[in-house]
Amino acid sequence: MADTIFQLRSLPFFSTHHHHYACRHSRSRIMASSSTSPSLKMTHDGCPKNKIPHVLSVAGSDSGAGAGIQADMKACGAAGVYCSTVLTAVTAQNTVGVQGVHLVPEEFVALQLISVLSDMNVDVVKTGILPSIGTIRVLCEKLKEFPVRALVVDPVMVSTSGDLLASPATMSTYLEELLPMTDIVTPNLKEASAMLGDVKELQTLDDMRSAAKAIHSMGSRYVLIKGGHLKDSADAVDLFFDGERFHELHGPYIDSQNTHGTGCTLASYIAAELAKGCSMLQAVQEAKNFIGKVIVHSKYMVIGSGQQGPLDHLFHLKNHSSGMIKKRFNSDNLLLYAVTDSVMNKKWGRSIVDAVKSAIEGGATIIQLREKEAETRYFLEMAIACMEICRSRDIMLLINDRIDIALACDAHGVHIGQFDMPVMKVRNLLGPSKVIGVSCKTPEQAHQAWMDGADYIGCGGVFSTTTKENNRTIGLEGLKTVCSTSKLPVVAIGGINGSNARSVMEINDPNLKGVAVVSALFDRESILEETHHLKSLLLHS
Repeated sequence: MADTIFQLRSLPFFSTHHHHYACRHSRSRIMASSSTSPSLKMTHDGCPKNKIPHVLSVAGSDSGAGAGIQADMKACGAAGVYCSTVLTAVTAQNTVGVQGVHLVPEEFVALQLISVLSDMNVDVVKTGILPSIGTIRVLCEKLKEFPVRALVVDPVMVSTSGDLLASPATMSTYLEELLPMTDIVTPNLKEASAMLGDVKELQTLDDMRSAAKAIHSMGSRYVLIKGGHLKDSADAVDLFFDGERFHELHGPYIDSQNTHGTGCTLASYIAAELAKGCSMLQAVQEAKNFIGKVIVHSKYMVIGSGQQGPLDHLFHLKNHSSGMIKKRFNSDNLLLYAVTDSVMNKKWGRSIVDAVKSAIEGGATIIQLREKEAETRYFLEMAIACMEICRSRDIMLLINDRIDIALACDAHGVHIGQFDMPVMKVRNLLGPSKVIGVSCKTPEQAHQAWMDGADYIGCGGVFSTTTKENNRTIGLEGLKTVCSTSKLPVVAIGGINGSNARSVMEINDPNLKGVAVVSALFDRESILEETHHLKSLLLHS
């Protein structure tokens, strides 16, 4: 039977697989904690209520803080997960290279593992460099003594130059003792080849599939082979294998010298998402999306004089190209999403600026400029003026379709349709700090938008509307279906006004954050009054 290849498919995280440990199997550890903390409340499966997701990184220290333990901690922090550490090695390194390595004695690695695992309710363990047979065996022993929910293995065994960092005996122990306990292993092309005995260089997707199958047969429950440097590929293609099906995860290849620590970061972000309860494939996709954004954001950052710089995991360092600091998208801003219309502005004798100003004064929480008939020069002038107003009121301004206008006026982002430029291309042009919304009618389109790295979706038309001809409506049931499956916040659009806005919000799905309106605001005599009235309805629905 031919192998099946999927772009994306959700997989359950928990299983009865022999090496996969759920929180309920750690009852002795949790009960020991509760005996010292009488006030600690437990859920039905023995886990503490309100537990903070926790990843333990077992890896080496990078003094330059680009990779290793330091990258793991930053990646987990970016994902909103606590990260504790066990050091296996201490390196002296910078952006130029590695100047020295000191291995931590195995006995002390064991002591660190006991200290953390016996006390701190670890959900997921992620490994980096494991430099000796003894270190690997100590880790395996402690994971059996203190079982955790999942084990993520980043097989740091090959240097950037291609040299093998592990002896044959260490490699053998790695494969025979650690891999059968592993939930997911994340080798790059060189590491995958080394794990297979350097049979050949992996150059094609078919090579990656064969390697994934072979590595899976060694015991790891899932395999992710990173093909970022795959020859003859315009995309960065990673291959995920669940033992039955292949999933090709595509992303744009980003040419940047600031890529030090991407492997550590990817594995740690996967671990963090697993700790939060994601399925394995969802965790992998979230990690890939994050890596793409952080590489784009870090592209022009200059730290050190070497050829491989670090990443800005938290998006808080200044971007050299723009001096901008990433502003996180707040989905609550979608509550009353006002979309301007050039025909309506002409009908009522208003400028774009006047319409936007009135909508903001009335309580609009986000503005989209959709000006199909405006000339480019005039549209840009108006967009720049609207940006000044929106900045002064701390309101986000998005541009519909026109990426050139969004770039020229430094808008907060864009909204695109199904037949516009792909999200990943838009992201490459705008960078990670900008917001991207996508129009969707189906769960499949919403899932693709999430997979491609969009920030929200506009779902509709919910009802029939005069602003778009031949626009198929999906009704409240269609909206509810998309919202219930979406991994992104949703704003409903299409024929929504004061008479039906409440019924839209009363589908009561947590992903539905608000409504987008056009004629209900801008085809009225008083935009301010209509906006104020609709805002009041939404707040009380």
